[in-house]
Amino acid sequence: MQKKRLVSILSVAVASALLLVGCGSKSDSSSQKNTEITVGASSNPHAKILEHVKPELKKEGVDLKVKVFDDYVMPNKALASKELDANYFQHKPFLNNWNKKNDGSLVDAGGVHLEPIGVYSKKYKNLKDLPQNSTVLVSSNVADYGRVLQMFKDAGLITIKKGTDLETATFDDIDTNKKNLKFKHTYEAKLMPKLYESDEAAATVINANYAVQAGLNPTKDSIALEKKSSPYVNIVAVRKGDTKKDAIKKLMKTLKSDKTQDWIKKEYKGGVLPADD
Repeated sequence: MQKKRLVSILSVAVASALLLVGCGSKSDSSSQKNTEITVGASSNPHAKILEHVKPELKKEGVDLKVKVFDDYVMPNKALASKELDANYFQHKPFLNNWNKKNDGSLVDAGGVHLEPIGVYSKKYKNLKDLPQNSTVLVSSNVADYGRVLQMFKDAGLITIKKGTDLETATFDDIDTNKKNLKFKHTYEAKLMPKLYESDEAAATVINANYAVQAGLNPTKDSIALEKKSSPYVNIVAVRKGDTKKDAIKKLMKTLKSDKTQDWIKKEYKGGVLPADD
């Protein structure tokens, strides 16, 4: 009788211990669950860079989902409406301009890389070779106008009105234009490679991400390329207050790591440059 009672007591004890272990396992599993974040990005190089850092982020407890956009309009709208946790496609002047126009409050979480904007031509090898009264095609992205003006100014083709802030400059801020160049700027940025391929004008200005997507190498194929000292570094943007979130901190640390930046250098061979900040 005592033996049966002892066996019964032992059985209850073992069952209780297993139950506690099971509960402990469940709790441990739950506490170790990764944080999931969704980042909107242009397909190349942004989304490609994000895909590259996915494994490293997973080790840090962050599951990264990448949502690809093919324009410059929707990513900020999607972030503001909380469809995304962050986006990665724009530079700071573009973000500032978007916030101003849309009464937005999106903020810069940090710079990752520079996509040097370039001028491309089927006929000419240098900006200075452009003939009198040439047409230059530029996208309708106002935030890039200062970058374009700087390149033509550096080539000695134009001067800019005194006191002009290049981050907010437009083509109306040209003071002198010795070759009487015509800047047409009514096209979507993503259409610029097609306009270049169809040889629509003497020269076409193309953002590096769209140039790379079209199979162009900015360092080899452009006739003029933005300097690395440019302030137009591509950033990760988030909603106000989210820069302090642990997952966003880990995302930025991984993107800005020497390992990732070295990979960017090798992968894009100068077409995409690591940020200096």
